Amino acid sequence: MRVLLIKTSSLGDVIHTLPALTDAARALPGIRFDWVVEEGFAEIPAWHPAVERVIPVAIRRWRRSPWQATSRDEWRRFRQALGEDRYDLVIDAQGLLKSAWLTRFGGAPVAGLDRRSAREPLASLFYGRRFPVPWGQHAVERVRQLFAQALGYPPPTAVGDYGLDRHRLAVPDGAPYLLFLHGTTWDSKHWPESYWRELAECMGSAGWAVRLPWGNVAERERAGRIAEGLAAVEVLPRTNLAGIAGILAGAGACVAVDTGLGHLAAALDVPTISLYGPTDPRLTGAYGRHQCRLTSDYPACVPCLRKTCGYRLTEEDRRRLDLSREQPVCFSRIDPRRVAGALQALLDEAACRC
Repeated sequence: MRVLLIKTSSLGDVIHTLPALTDAARALPGIRFDWVVEEGFAEIPAWHPAVERVIPVAIRRWRRSPWQATSRDEWRRFRQALGEDRYDLVIDAQGLLKSAWLTRFGGAPVAGLDRRSAREPLASLFYGRRFPVPWGQHAVERVRQLFAQALGYPPPTAVGDYGLDRHRLAVPDGAPYLLFLHGTTWDSKHWPESYWRELAECMGSAGWAVRLPWGNVAERERAGRIAEGLAAVEVLPRTNLAGIAGILAGAGACVAVDTGLGHLAAALDVPTISLYGPTDPRLTGAYGRHQCRLTSDYPACVPCLRKTCGYRLTEEDRRRLDLSREQPVCFSRIDPRRVAGALQALLDEAACRC
């Protein structure tokens, strides 16, 4: 059986789809998937053994310049790529209008979420086969249930297996190290920079090497400030997604804010402390074994699900906190001392497994 999978973005959403492929491969030996994914994440599906072909799409870029010749040529090549194989089924695992529209070019029956289950209910109009998947569950489990219904096997009950082939990654040699994933998209999801610095000092004093990746100028500058004057802390050179995956796979443990790379660490089974302030990890948090999720319980504002902090400071906040370095204030409930303790416990647990 050959299936065309539509799941274009984001990084976390792409990673959350992997366990469903593992389920399908175990339930239906010989099933093969072609995967339509945004060009920036195209390396990831190829790491799963059930994926035969990755078909990059550039919807984000094409929407910015739809009438340019380059966009039109790329769109034509994309449609040609979809026509090179015949599919038994198309699964839209995203449930958005943009992903549902792409299913039109698969040349096969289309399965997806019903109108009450899809993030954009109108997307269900594009599907010939619509399936209910209740809300209120982790995103990984929702995709697994969709695949089970669409492909006709019993819904799995065990913890999902990402199924990534780690042998395809270039893992650094040498002593283990800690990786601090300090970059994220929303301003409100950033753990205070002074906290990162304090945690780096603490773990360096405990004998650990700390490495800091970065993906843009702001992250590079932050990494430089965190590492300044600390011999145990190294700012890594910029690398692609496959490169950072190899670095993740070689880490003794990670500390991450709510970011796609944190989900990748979970997929690679790297012990990870994930830090949540404005977002709710019960639905989209790091999923898998050896994952510790520290969630703020700041009163009256968590989880706010806002990209920028709108919390109104109280007089008690102003007396208790150093507001020049402790913002967003919800993260004051997850201070460096608490994170260092959780990280050491995770490292001790990993050492016992060895």
